[in-house]
Amino acid sequence: MTATAPARQVEPAEDAHREELAFLAAHDDGLKPPGWRLTPRAVVTFIVGSGGDALALPKGAKADGLPKRLVISPKFVGERALVERAVVTLAGERGLLLVGEPGTAKSMLSELLAAAVSGTSQLTVQGTAGTTEDQLRYGWNYAMLLAEGPSPRALVPSPVLSAMRTGGVVRVEEVTRCLPEVQDALVSILSDRRIAVPELSGTDAATVHAAPGFTVIATANLRDRGVSEMSAALKRRFNFEAVGPIGDLAAETELVRRQAKSALERVGAPFAVDDVVLEVLVTAFRDLRDGVSGEGWAVERPSTVMSTAEAVSVATALGLADAYFPSDRDPLSLLPGHLLGVVRKDDPADAAKLRGYWDGAVRRRAESGARTWRRLWELRDVLEG
Repeated sequence: MTATAPARQVEPAEDAHREELAFLAAHDDGLKPPGWRLTPRAVVTFIVGSGGDALALPKGAKADGLPKRLVISPKFVGERALVERAVVTLAGERGLLLVGEPGTAKSMLSELLAAAVSGTSQLTVQGTAGTTEDQLRYGWNYAMLLAEGPSPRALVPSPVLSAMRTGGVVRVEEVTRCLPEVQDALVSILSDRRIAVPELSGTDAATVHAAPGFTVIATANLRDRGVSEMSAALKRRFNFEAVGPIGDLAAETELVRRQAKSALERVGAPFAVDDVVLEVLVTAFRDLRDGVSGEGWAVERPSTVMSTAEAVSVATALGLADAYFPSDRDPLSLLPGHLLGVVRKDDPADAAKLRGYWDGAVRRRAESGARTWRRLWELRDVLEG
């Protein structure tokens, strides 16, 4: 009897998009940098999509059960030029640092890049105040160490060391949350491209050299600048790319819909939130994030980041409420309460700013005759809770 693989809440990018990655590898047989699974052009296509067009496998390509034609889905909503610059940086084996506000899909972009370039996105170090140098270099299996002393078998490689051995991409999330001494260890790794293991002195394993293709993708939150400021030496070893909020309302709404629908599919529930409600939700997030409405009316911004990721969470909650409690309340009636919860995350006093938004932009849109906004205006009392 064959064992069934346990279900996962979230699939790594290389598993979730396995068919697309295999198809692109067969579709584009152009020049690849050392150690890469795909060509740089195919990596960009994997991330931004094929624009709705079906790509065709060239004659003679090894199909191995792949479809002859396939539309590559867009996975990151942002400037294609940004993705191309990121890919060129990695092709040059230089460190890539993705910076931006929380919720702008920096981690998702780094995961997609790692999966497309080296076939795995799971060589990851999560930066925190508790991250140690061992997590960047190596550790030991202490039972084996006591039994037989320092040996290659007893050494436990870090994700960085594993990526160096295989010529892969390692991800360092929230690098500015790491303590300065941990960041300094990253400086030497990016400079020397090797890690010394003094305990194995005199053996071939005493130094691990980076194989061709090895590089680092790090992310940094612009709101964490005061946690552990990066040294000038570390900054010089990265190319910086700023990942900003999605500029287009329709594109952001579509992304929120797609992500929320995917979340509902994981629990076997249909996503039935009306498109008009989603557009209102995303519009409110954009107004509060930008400090100005689409009409040009001033809006007082709350302290918390009204990110696309938060909008996805709210849309998912509305979808779940509709699926599990279909006859209680319509999703629009729940929106003010969810917005209030997001706005008060950093400062409970910011609830007043949301009420100000209701008394300004929401009221003016209601007065213009927009039915959905008029219904929202009628729900203002929810914000007094």
